[in-house]
Amino acid sequence: MSGKKLALIWLLPFSLFYLAFQVAPLVWVAGNSFWSDVNSRWGLDNYHDILTSPFYLQAIRFSLDIAIWSSLWGLLISLVAGYSLSQLGESRLHRFMLAFTNMTSNFAGVPLAFAFIILLGLNGCLTLILRHYGLAGDFRLFSSDGMIVVYTWFQIPLGVMLLLPAFDGLKTEWQESAALLGAGRFSYWRLIALPVLSPALLGTFVILLANALGAYATIYALTSGNFNVVPVRIAALVSGDISLDPYMGSALAVLLVLLLTVITVVQQYLVRRSYLNARRT
Repeated sequence: MSGKKLALIWLLPFSLFYLAFQVAPLVWVAGNSFWSDVNSRWGLDNYHDILTSPFYLQAIRFSLDIAIWSSLWGLLISLVAGYSLSQLGESRLHRFMLAFTNMTSNFAGVPLAFAFIILLGLNGCLTLILRHYGLAGDFRLFSSDGMIVVYTWFQIPLGVMLLLPAFDGLKTEWQESAALLGAGRFSYWRLIALPVLSPALLGTFVILLANALGAYATIYALTSGNFNVVPVRIAALVSGDISLDPYMGSALAVLLVLLLTVITVVQQYLVRRSYLNARRT
């Protein structure tokens, strides 16, 4: 038996698991999204109800608002943190920060929600301190701004882990050559470093966006399912006691998948253009 056939045999269990847990559920969800439980017929009724309902449109708008802003803030902070971490070299502090970042990338869901309630809840310790000095302002953890802060927190470790390998592509000779030609630090980053990092930045942004759009446990634990975002609505339609309609939930899930697909296609197009521009220069 050749090595290629043996490799295909060893790949068979993974393929079966992939088909059973990835392809089959997606096909089931896509198929059931066309059945209307209200009208008892096949068609586009679920999609029509979603796209004409202010309630569902608000959920989509809130999800996009939180996902986009948390991804942008997370990407910006991850860019600075990743560059700083890359400048530490192979030191003990570098290894500690890398292990810490890897550990905190898994700090999400209910533990993260509990931590933020203790810190920034209505009677959280930081909230009481800020309120004592008159610095609390109108910030509320359970508002849209509060959700952006929470989402940004768990986006940062993931962004750092994704961006850190990209900084290996920046050569120190480039910065030295730019300095010899009279370019300052700002010009170096604007004309050299950021164009080189742009594919990694775009790819990281899309991953962070998908991570935020699909997040469910954190926002559910914070708001008990009372904040109107798409994952909460899908969960309520699939397992709710009052508004049980798994077919409508399937349609919402399909719209979410289509949205992520469009974002990914646009990202791939921009990355391809950035590669072509880099080759021309």
